[in-house]
Parts: sequence; structure tokens; C-alpha cells
Amino acid sequence: MSRLGNIDLTQRLSREQETEQLVAAQRRLLHLRLVLGGHLGDRQIGPGLLVLLEGWDAAGKGGAIKRLVDYLDPRHYTVEQFGVPTYDEKRHHFLWRFWRVLPGLGGMTVMDRSWYGRVLVERIEGYATDEQWQRAYGEIVDMERSLVAEGTIIVKLWLHMSEDEQLRRFERRREDPYRTWKLTDDDWRNRDRRPAYEAAINEMIERTDHPDAPWRLVSGENKRWARVAVVNETVEAIETGLRSRGLEVPPMLADGPRS
Repeated sequence: MSRLGNIDLTQRLSREQETEQLVAAQRRLLHLRLVLGGHLGDRQIGPGLLVLLEGWDAAGKGGAIKRLVDYLDPRHYTVEQFGVPTYDEKRHHFLWRFWRVLPGLGGMTVMDRSWYGRVLVERIEGYATDEQWQRAYGEIVDMERSLVAEGTIIVKLWLHMSEDEQLRRFERRREDPYRTWKLTDDDWRNRDRRPAYEAAINEMIERTDHPDAPWRLVSGENKRWARVAVVNETVEAIETGLRSRGLEVPPMLADGPRS
């Protein structure tokens, strides 16, 4: 069975469970973020943090990012969104536009979509040649390994959802005048090509999952579950990244951070 097929889409949280678990995860993330930035503990700047959020259209990436940074000071992170490359960006290597927003030591960047578009939409829609997207797997892994070697913690998250749930969310967006702008003709066309995308996603996971930056697959079938899971997976990745560098994972302060 594929990695996507192994994701348990039945996981759910009630509103009360989400609130309780989300607050605990967000407080822990705030603590770790301040440590990485040199604002807590020994006051030494720690590794940079790069969070890549990928997933199906309407899988809840925006809502997950909102919860991820909710407790953080806006000065301590940036959120970067990537869509179709501009004319000028197309004149460069496909990774060029991402280098400009990478976090330095102690910094934090969240990417709403990323360089993995090369082996997904650019592959499926024919924007990249077969030679280009086939070569991209190795180029991406090499770059990620280089970033980790230079001190970056990379968190790669895929939000998965069923075809039926995606359709329900599309229809709700279509009926909501305040959210209909989120639904485009491209979303419907991509949905019609779901089998091709699913095959490309599974190959992407298989060929770019490596110890320095493993894929963390999250069920997005229930938005409450997904929001908590994204924060918890990020916390776990930071703690693992610190340990792998021989750095202490600092305990929470006695009273903990407050919102």
C-alpha cells in the first residue's frame, strides 16, 4: 500500500479537545521558538526553522499555518506563499526563487507550497519537461541535506484528505460568498486529474523522504485534528533536530508562556 493509503483518515477531535490540545502545543512551540531565536535559555542563537506545508487543494493549509504561528510574535517568523513562477523567476533555476526567503540561524520561515511543485503541478500540467522534473528529485534532496548540514531544521508536512471530503469543501466554498474566491477553475481541473496527482505525490514522498528531512503525513480529513497535528509535528521535529545536534531540549518554564 502507498504511504498515502496508510494514513488514518478517521481521526477526529471535538471542539473542546482541539482547544485543549492546541493551546498546549502552541505554548510548547512558542517556548522552542524563543529558544531557537536566542531569547530564552543560554541566549545563544539556535538552528533556523523551515516549515514546508504541502497538501491537496482545500486540505486546510491556511488554517493550519494560522494556528502554527498564532502564539508567535510576528517579528519572529515569515510566511511565504508560492504559486506560478513569474516570467523573471522562470529565467533562473527553479530553486532560485526559494533561496531568497530561507531562514538564517535563529530564523523561521513557513512556506505555503514549496519547491515540490516541480514534481507535482509542474510535472502533471507539463510545465516542466520529463528530464527536468525527474532531475528535480535529486536536486531537492541535495539542497535539503545541504541546508540541514548548515544548521537548518526542516519540517515537511503533507495534508491528506479523501476525494469525497475535498468535494464537500469545494461545494461549501462555492456557496459561501466570503470564501468563493478561494475556489478556482484550476482547483476543479486538478481534482479531475486526482489519480495522476496521487501517483505523483506517492513518488515524491518515496524519492524525497530522507533522514535529514523526512515527510510527516497528516490526516486533513478533520480540520481540528489536522491543526493540532501540524503544531505537534513541528514541535517534535524541532526537538528531534536539537537532539541530533547534541543540543539540550529545554524544559518549559514553571508557569509556561501565556497568550
